[in-house]
Amino acid sequence: MYLNCHTYYSLRYGTIQPEQLLAIASKNGVQTLALTDINNTSACMEVLRLSKKYEVKPVLGVDFRNKATQEFILIAKNNEGFKAINTYLSSFLYEAEVNIPPRPTIDLPDCFVVYPYQKGKDFNLKPNEFLGIAPEDLNRLKFSKWNGLRSKLVVLQTVSFQHKKDFNTHRLLRAIDNNTLLSKLPNAEQGLESHTMLPYHDLCARYAEFPELISNTNTLLARCKQSFDFSKTTSNNQQSYTRNVDLDFRLLKKLTYAGLYYRYKKPGKRVFDRIEKELSIIKEKGFVSYFLINWRILKYARSKGYFYVGRGSGANSIVAYLLRITDVDPVELDLYFERFINLFRTNPPDFDIDFSWTDRDDITQFIFKRFKHTALIAVYNTFKFKAAVRELGKVFGLPKAEIDVLTTGKFNLNQLDKLSKLVLTYSEYIQGFPNYLGIHAGGILISEQPIHTYTATFMPPKGFATTQFDMVVAEDIGLHKFDILSQRGLGKIKDATQIIAENHPENASLDIHDIKRFKQDKRIKYLLKNAKAIGCFYVESPAMRMLLKKLQVDNYLGLVAASSVIRPGVSQSGMMREYILRYRYPERRKEAHPVLLSIMPETFGVMVYQEDVIKVAHHFGGLTLGEADMLRRGMSGKFRSREEFLKVKQQFFTNCHNDGKSEELTAEIWRQIESFAGYAFAKGHSASYAVESYQSLFLKAYYPLEYMVACINNFGGFYSTELYVHEARMHGGNIQAPCINNSRIETVIKDKTIYIGLMFLQHLESKTMRMILKERDQNGLFKSLDDFTERVPISIEQISILIKINAFRFTGTNKRELLWEAHLKGGAANLSNPNLSLFKTPRVNYSTPELPSTAQENAFDQIELLGYPLSNPFKLLAGGLISKLRAKHLETLLEEMVVIDGYLVTAKPTKTSSRKPMFFGTFLDADGYFIDTVHFPPVAAKYPFRGKGVYRITGVVKEEFDCITIEVSKMERLAVMEDPRYANPKPIAV
Repeated sequence: MYLNCHTYYSLRYGTIQPEQLLAIASKNGVQTLALTDINNTSACMEVLRLSKKYEVKPVLGVDFRNKATQEFILIAKNNEGFKAINTYLSSFLYEAEVNIPPRPTIDLPDCFVVYPYQKGKDFNLKPNEFLGIAPEDLNRLKFSKWNGLRSKLVVLQTVSFQHKKDFNTHRLLRAIDNNTLLSKLPNAEQGLESHTMLPYHDLCARYAEFPELISNTNTLLARCKQSFDFSKTTSNNQQSYTRNVDLDFRLLKKLTYAGLYYRYKKPGKRVFDRIEKELSIIKEKGFVSYFLINWRILKYARSKGYFYVGRGSGANSIVAYLLRITDVDPVELDLYFERFINLFRTNPPDFDIDFSWTDRDDITQFIFKRFKHTALIAVYNTFKFKAAVRELGKVFGLPKAEIDVLTTGKFNLNQLDKLSKLVLTYSEYIQGFPNYLGIHAGGILISEQPIHTYTATFMPPKGFATTQFDMVVAEDIGLHKFDILSQRGLGKIKDATQIIAENHPENASLDIHDIKRFKQDKRIKYLLKNAKAIGCFYVESPAMRMLLKKLQVDNYLGLVAASSVIRPGVSQSGMMREYILRYRYPERRKEAHPVLLSIMPETFGVMVYQEDVIKVAHHFGGLTLGEADMLRRGMSGKFRSREEFLKVKQQFFTNCHNDGKSEELTAEIWRQIESFAGYAFAKGHSASYAVESYQSLFLKAYYPLEYMVACINNFGGFYSTELYVHEARMHGGNIQAPCINNSRIETVIKDKTIYIGLMFLQHLESKTMRMILKERDQNGLFKSLDDFTERVPISIEQISILIKINAFRFTGTNKRELLWEAHLKGGAANLSNPNLSLFKTPRVNYSTPELPSTAQENAFDQIELLGYPLSNPFKLLAGGLISKLRAKHLETLLEEMVVIDGYLVTAKPTKTSSRKPMFFGTFLDADGYFIDTVHFPPVAAKYPFRGKGVYRITGVVKEEFDCITIEVSKMERLAVMEDPRYANPKPIAV
């Protein structure tokens, strides 16, 4: 009976959640409704999936609008009609601005068209077109020609909100959308307060004088039906790679055995048995095309020389290993294939493929060209509380200062005025509402049917069609994503190998994939054991650095475990400490429960990986593999039904009770399982990470300077660029500021001299960089400032940046004098527009005073233009006096109170078990070595971090598992000297 129902996916307009819409309909006795969100189909599959639960039949369509102005409604008669609506809507969403015409511009025979009365009353209606009569149109209808043509009229009661509060919320959302004060929101940009769902009989009563409208509406809805399979028993991904299922399997088998001798010199029975077992299950589950599509994507990547890492649970598969989708040997690591695929698993397996951030777009482009029905997956970017407070504060007209107070939460609620309280109330209410559609980090759909069968698509700036629903909804209808992701770690490895080839031509054929050799390399073992891994993928963070020290890891399997132990699920449950104890002290392993120790001997009875959850649930808790996999998905936050998850939990406790296990033991094991929620890695995933760690560790061990240059050019990793510059210096690098004759856009290395790239200079324009390099490459090095300004058209502002960073130091002239010259001789007009002439005009040489610049002035220029000094930051302290204590002395001062000065690298916030904020700090001492600190809540509150700089740290030296930290009791940021560039100048002798 309702032809125009909106959910909150009518973005910044509707206020009803999809399931809530069905609940409201059921409560009001409405058996059929048309879901027609505004220019959006995000909620369609969700409402269809949930409809049986509420015994409501949904019909799908779209409300086509220009902003808030309704043009027409399209309602699908069937699945073909829904596909046609999605295709038509997408044509508008691909444009920069949505511009809906007054009438559909194409024939839509499988759809009904409903026009609002005021828009369509002058149209000649086609057989599938109707005029929608809202309650407020009834009086006009009595005196209209359409009163005698009632067969073309239907009821048009719009549903956008549930009640008065919802209507107020709607108005606030409209004000946010229009970026205007609520008091200035035009009526044309909002709906009516009456746009709510009435009980079915009340709606009929409103149209009692026009019973034909009720009959027409019911008939229209009765003629509409869409059906989709939500059983998850079938996949709607591309069904066949070769378009022949039997040929697909033969190809997969051929490719698998073709890769055998690339991976194994002497494969044994264990390998062949594993291959046949996996191929059998892959075929039975219908996942053959999924493997082949991934293989084809990566074959293209290798042809382009792109580095990639295949990770996720897919690394548990030997077939994936032989197809070169992953680089982890599952036989060597005894990886649990059933974590990846088992006969109880209904959803396809999961490969996460990482590429360098510079290569991923080309891979995506290839996928869209190579495969027919392709789209990126959307994410719903929702209103967060603080952001909502800011938006609503502006809508209510609150001053910025008051909005800032509300976002911090530091206020007394009773002292707030009425408007501020309303801001907080409605911010809480709209928290979680979708605000706009974004793009999933790397999810791509490759479907058998056209994507518009299921959803409309929009076109983000990158130019790839993107669905209007997210990955969870996609999975509900059997569309499972391919994960094409990017990370800077691969960019660093790729760039480092190129830089090494240039700086060390004798090593141009470096094999970065020789992982077996890397695992035995003594230099790499040293770096791991001593946590000297700055810049190396996944092992450089302060937390990982400390864990490696505690474990004294120097082997691959130990690193694999460490990569997963560091995850919050293990560390926060207390099991990370237990793992360290059992790793270092073998007698401690006897305390493990015998069943757990037998299940996980490699990790001493401690759950570390996702598959450990499955094993413990299956062997200890007596769950079936299907139930255990549901539990695993629940731990990953991917479960759909909370009721199903709780049922599995209860079954776990029941089975343990029936098996005679104590309630205390069962509760403790369940607590450990629960701690994995959303955090645990599959073992194969950790192993994949460890492979990339070894590659970067190899580069760091043998080519530290080249590798640091690659880190710098890829904008670092865990830390800021400054630390990687520092690390290069610690490895003997001669760090130089940008230079006109030696630098390029990116940072370069010549022997051991590193020139910071021009791209790191703040406010230096990219066109300026390109002009400099083009001129230098074509016509040689620059000889002087005059030579430079004659050859490169440049503004005085841009050349000032280059002079201040001392990029003309090759001239031998002090940069302060060069600045005077640039201003006296040039000026913006002359420098930007050099006169082209057949003859060079002699330059006028002005006499400039001697203006020497000091090292401190250079450092402050570097801070301004690079963000950090290239010299020791301790030399910029006001007093000049620093503590003589260094990091190397701390191990002799255990349990003593010390005072030491450290330059802040990073501070990691966390919370205690009582949810109070605390910090872990990372500093450098004056010699450049790390100091690690712990700031418990009282100290963190009293002595907060105050940005970059040198801090005087007072605290007690602590040692745990050979890891030294300072438990801070006091901390102050030391004053920096007055900026000499702006200090009172000394008079110049004339």
